[in-house]
Amino acid sequence: MDDLSLLVISREPLSRAGLSALLQAAGFRVLAEGTPREGLARGAAIHRPDVVVWDLGWEAADATGDAELLAEIPDVEAPIVALVRDEQDAATLLIAGSAGVLLHEAPAERLYAALRAVAEGLTVVDAGLALPSLRPADRAGLEPLTEELTPREIEVLDLLAEGLTNRAIAQHLDISEHTVKFHLSALMGKLGAQSRTEAVTRATRLGLLVL
Repeated sequence: MDDLSLLVISREPLSRAGLSALLQAAGFRVLAEGTPREGLARGAAIHRPDVVVWDLGWEAADATGDAELLAEIPDVEAPIVALVRDEQDAATLLIAGSAGVLLHEAPAERLYAALRAVAEGLTVVDAGLALPSLRPADRAGLEPLTEELTPREIEVLDLLAEGLTNRAIAQHLDISEHTVKFHLSALMGKLGAQSRTEAVTRATRLGLLVL
């Protein structure tokens, strides 16, 4: 069971129901559903979710209107992950303050990882979105890597960002837990991180990790 509590927002009742069912099946706690204009502020104030999931829909959505709505509701303290159609919608929502943007066709596992990441204070941009100028990798003040990560270390880092345990990473990569610990120690040293969360945070800010 995942500890994260969610508020699901969409204009379409079927979209809200389908998204809620998907997230609940994955172990997330869906506290409530609502529409953007009527359910967002009220739902966030009453239920205080960890993350808001906002589905902009497949049709020609008024992303500008959604961005204005975000600006009008300063009381929504929970980070928002928006499901968008394209780069234009993504850019609009990021500028307005959304913590994450994913394409509708993104696999469910990427959505789950994004929810956990924004709950930790990270910003998430789908790898399929061509938004280099808006990616969260603000490198100011960050020391460069002392050494480039190896391909295997990058694989371990990707799985670490998904919240997998050492045992799960070992099973996924078909290696021993001892080897996983070795790679974790190496990549954390290169990133200058003291914890798993700090490693993911620094890797994201350096542009090494895009969920």
